[in-house]
Amino acid sequence: MPDNINLEKLFNNPDLLALALTHKSWINENEGAKSSNERLEFLGDAVLEFVVSKELYLLFPDKEEGFLTTLRSNIVNTSHLSEAAGKLDLGKLLFLSKGEEEGGGRNNPSLLANTIEAVIGALYIDGGVVSAESFIKNYILSDLSELKDKPLKDAKSRFQEMVQAKGLMAPNYHVVDEKGPDHAKQFTVEVKVEKVPYARGSGKNKSEAEQSAARKAISVFNKNVVNRE
Repeated sequence: MPDNINLEKLFNNPDLLALALTHKSWINENEGAKSSNERLEFLGDAVLEFVVSKELYLLFPDKEEGFLTTLRSNIVNTSHLSEAAGKLDLGKLLFLSKGEEEGGGRNNPSLLANTIEAVIGALYIDGGVVSAESFIKNYILSDLSELKDKPLKDAKSRFQEMVQAKGLMAPNYHVVDEKGPDHAKQFTVEVKVEKVPYARGSGKNKSEAEQSAARKAISVFNKNVVNRE
């Protein structure tokens, strides 16, 4: 991944970049600000999934749909996107309210993932799919060789296998919180094993929140097994 990127150089219209970096909390504290990055995030999410899907289809001609779907999920999830955003120092560039900043907004994984999607949406508007695709290849798919070698079973599948290997019932997931407008929901899901809570996770949809909860639960479950032994 190239270092010290100047995002402004990627844009013909710098106002689009500014919009992509404007969190909704900023609007409430600044009278002149009219729009947040939520609409660009909505667009960028779709562009990202399309570009990643196309790249995986071309790069892995012998792989089945299940492999491609799981690898794509590992690329476009909150964890991976927030890491990419962190390498680009997007947190430092965000327009946030004082309260959001004091609450750790500049380092919030979900907020950072949303922001990088907004940047992708802005690039698509500014320079078309070629511009967005170049950014995605350079800053989100740059570690593809590492990702493809990681375990491709998703966290929910791995956690279920671990739990059932111990003779326990399959994990149960349920939504405990839901915030935000329809186009930018934030879900929080709790996972339980035989009515015992193990972890909570958040995401832009229920599936992403469940995967987040499962990843955390795997760590908790492993520690419990070690302690019993």
